Amino acid sequence: MKQVLTHTEGESNTSSQRSQWQQKSQRVQSQPLLQRDADVFLHQSLSSPCVTSIAKAEGSWIEDHDGNRYLDFHGNSVHHIGYAHPRLVEAIKKQLDELSFAPRRFTCEPAVELAEKLVSISPAGLEKVLYTTGGSDANEVALKIARAATGRFKTVSFWDAFHGAGFGSASVGGEATFRSHIAGPLLPGAEHVAPFNCYRCPYNHPGPESCGLACAQMVDYVLGRETDIAAVIAEPMRAVPIVPPPGFWKIVRESCHRHGALLIMDEIPTGLGKTGRMFAFEHDDIAPDIVTVGKALGGGVLPIAACIARKELDVCGDYAIGHYTHEKNPVSSRAALTTLQIIEDEGLVERASESGQYAINRLQESLKDCPIVGDIRGRGVLFGVEIVESRELKTAGNDLAEKIYYRCLDQGLSFKISQGCVLTLSPPMNISREDLDAALSTVEAVILQTAAK
Repeated sequence: MKQVLTHTEGESNTSSQRSQWQQKSQRVQSQPLLQRDADVFLHQSLSSPCVTSIAKAEGSWIEDHDGNRYLDFHGNSVHHIGYAHPRLVEAIKKQLDELSFAPRRFTCEPAVELAEKLVSISPAGLEKVLYTTGGSDANEVALKIARAATGRFKTVSFWDAFHGAGFGSASVGGEATFRSHIAGPLLPGAEHVAPFNCYRCPYNHPGPESCGLACAQMVDYVLGRETDIAAVIAEPMRAVPIVPPPGFWKIVRESCHRHGALLIMDEIPTGLGKTGRMFAFEHDDIAPDIVTVGKALGGGVLPIAACIARKELDVCGDYAIGHYTHEKNPVSSRAALTTLQIIEDEGLVERASESGQYAINRLQESLKDCPIVGDIRGRGVLFGVEIVESRELKTAGNDLAEKIYYRCLDQGLSFKISQGCVLTLSPPMNISREDLDAALSTVEAVILQTAAK
């Protein structure tokens, strides 16, 4: 008998609210392309069918073929410097004229310069780099390095985490959408523990002041119990977003040292200034053995990711751990290098910190008495509003969150719903205060209107 596959995290792709919104919107110019897209692309959860089509992306805005404009507070975490930054576009065009490709086993100036730049912005000791074309691959490179350096194969990671869609990265990831049903057997030795989440503590502690950091202590317990873990791999701040409790990463960092495991920080959505520090782990005053970056590294134009490791972990010279065709592509390297230069020259890390604190403070004040708002949290310009049916019971308000999403979309604001009920708001780091205020006003008004009905 054919197995019927079900899932929950991708239901919004084909939900009744999505269908109703699309029918009501009557996107005459976008609909033909949406249909062609649905006809020719393989469908998958969280991706297709699509919401609408995009004709233009510039700065903080995207525009569909019917002329509807949206402030983009999602951007798949690639638009740190906004879309089509003029300086980036110019640099890419110039690089295309100078050198458009470098075959593997040959090097080029942009690739080396980018590696040197990545080393310079990383914590002391992280001095070795390898590029990949996506974050999933960067994490798998990190896992291979950990195996080679420790002689072990086991890992510890967190339920609900996302580290990519490849078999290796899905194995250490913790989202059911990427692990269940058709995934089949994943990598052996991928141990998981409950994630930090002070609002919905998996250990049922009433608050961080009473928990004794049980979530961090469990990592230490598993490392001691197994004794042969190669690495702990984690997002320093979960992009849902969920901020780690104070002291969490210091306990985990020390546990890794004590048990001979490496600490791999997946900074693919959170790094390069998004949280108000160049790397999110810097908020917690620790440094990993390996860090991976991606998404925004290509400036929202080209795909590129990187694995940055301690110099002592350069132990794979006799093995193939990457071997990517575009391993040292001069155009994607130039895009990444220019993106980093823009972030520094325009002071975007500091700007993200200021804008984010302003936004979080404003939302906490304006929505403090709203009965369907359970929590408001984040760092920098990665912040979220958790929607609940009951504040007392913390009942997830999935339907309410989806209603809010489509009502905001109608008013020109796009964002992501995470874990079914979290309005995840992630604007570019260079968003203007005017656009930020407009988006916050939309979110506030729609949430309050939804709560009143």
